[in-house]
Amino acid sequence: MASPQTLQPVLKMKVDELFLFWLSEPSTQAMLKDYLNKIKNGEEIELSHADFKGTSTLLLTENNNNNIASKINATERMTAALGAPSSPPSATLPSATGSNNRAGVNARALRRSVSTKKQAQAKKEESVTPALSESIPKFYFPRGQPQANINIDNLISKIEKTFSQFPDERVTLKDMGLVAKACECPLYWKAPLFHAAGGDRRGYVSVHKFVAMWRKVLQTCHDDASKFLHLLAKPGCNYLEQEDFIPFLQDVVDSHTGLAFLKEASDFHSRYITTVVQRIFYNVNRSWTGKITCTELGRSSFLQNVALLEEEEEINQLTEFFSYEHFYVIYCKFWELDTDHDLYIDQRDLMQHNEQAISHRMIERLFSGAVTRDRKVHKEGRLSYTDFVWFLISEEDKKTETSIEYWFRCMDLDGDGVLSMYELEYFYQEQSQKLEAMAIEPLPFEDSLCQMLDMVKPEIPGKITLRDLKRCKLSHIFFDTFFNVEKYLDHEQRDPLLAARDAETMGQEISDWERYAAEEYDNLVAEETANEPYNDCCDNVLDPIDHITCAFDLRNEKRHLFEIPNPHCNLDLDEYEYEDDFE
Repeated sequence: MASPQTLQPVLKMKVDELFLFWLSEPSTQAMLKDYLNKIKNGEEIELSHADFKGTSTLLLTENNNNNIASKINATERMTAALGAPSSPPSATLPSATGSNNRAGVNARALRRSVSTKKQAQAKKEESVTPALSESIPKFYFPRGQPQANINIDNLISKIEKTFSQFPDERVTLKDMGLVAKACECPLYWKAPLFHAAGGDRRGYVSVHKFVAMWRKVLQTCHDDASKFLHLLAKPGCNYLEQEDFIPFLQDVVDSHTGLAFLKEASDFHSRYITTVVQRIFYNVNRSWTGKITCTELGRSSFLQNVALLEEEEEINQLTEFFSYEHFYVIYCKFWELDTDHDLYIDQRDLMQHNEQAISHRMIERLFSGAVTRDRKVHKEGRLSYTDFVWFLISEEDKKTETSIEYWFRCMDLDGDGVLSMYELEYFYQEQSQKLEAMAIEPLPFEDSLCQMLDMVKPEIPGKITLRDLKRCKLSHIFFDTFFNVEKYLDHEQRDPLLAARDAETMGQEISDWERYAAEEYDNLVAEETANEPYNDCCDNVLDPIDHITCAFDLRNEKRHLFEIPNPHCNLDLDEYEYEDDFE
């Protein structure tokens, strides 16, 4: 048997095979026959790229006709010797007076001339190409643009000096804030730094492990977004998933002064963390993939909010992600709907939201999987708490890009990326029925449709796209018209001049969600205050942490509400795993 080493590719054989295949093509044979007739008649021909499907252009002129003629004569003589009929060569060829030797010399001269020209052209191109490439600077930096003035060795020596202050040069999570500042990072990067260096496995971080880790980060990541993503992401991942934020947020709960009252109420740690994670993905993950990329992280304001955690002692001032009041409003709203307290709600539960203001057809779309991630829960016809966070924020603030995308997905019944007239009519029919039940005469669909088209001004007549709604500053009115009867009536009864002024000032004041959360929180405070006399006289069996409520004095400010009713079931929140919220 031949050795495997002898199986070497032979370039000449492959070229011959390709040439024979090309030569056997009917189109090739017809083309060669046509050119042969032209040559016999003394006509000039040009062989272009199209003729040979990518081969070089050849120009057959009077100078090389002699070579071709000699080959034709040789072929005809060979054919005659074999007894095949042949016709004499034409006497009208331009260069027929020359001999075969002369034609061969001309052909060699022609080949040398063509070769010389090609070499000169190649050298000319080689001299131009580097100059062009050097004139185009690098413009794509997926991990940030490298900084020329950074001195990694000085930063490492500063970190080593910080580690030397601790016994055996080992630092625990409690003291990791000093190391974070030595790394010139915000204070609350301490948990990501600690876990990235393997501190979660040993309970401490040694100087050698940390320096090796951080040096690699400095060499490969050149901006805050890429560094933060590298610290939180799983090994080999260039994106962040929901569970990647849990250690970071748990450290915020454990160490931020604005959340000190939650230390003794550990039952609500997972609920708060779940809410913040959903708000992060709601605002940052603009691609709806469930995976936050470095680009998305850099374009968002999340890292700025992380830096503000160090400066702002009042956690409720950080309304975009970390506000405890916002978490409490969301959780209480969910608790009111979750009548059996199994941490899931069905269509009948969600219908009770805001006194059945949302149409049943829209409720069905919410449970259809158009905007939910958990396939298992979708098949069971239920909505989890994580999905409810997205729903409530989108329902109360329909002006943000995420909420516009959220409701557009729900209304786009056929998923073609366009809201057609039949889809709008489908949702408006139930709105009309609700208005009639309230003894209010609804506008005919045609009239309401004309109003909506005049308001949105779609680029394609009769078809409303997501781009049209994002460009329109009154998208909240558009959506409420088709599936929220209470807010629709509010818009109808409001002064049009005030609505136009609100559209002009949109983005210059607090958002609709912030306004809603503040009002609802005040209502919850008022309800609790009204119930306090009763609670003083009787034991409140629905209060799971009644024995610690007096310990949280917020210095005469509105005290935080965490006396969430205890469910009448055997569910123990201490045993509830964080991962259940991110399935």
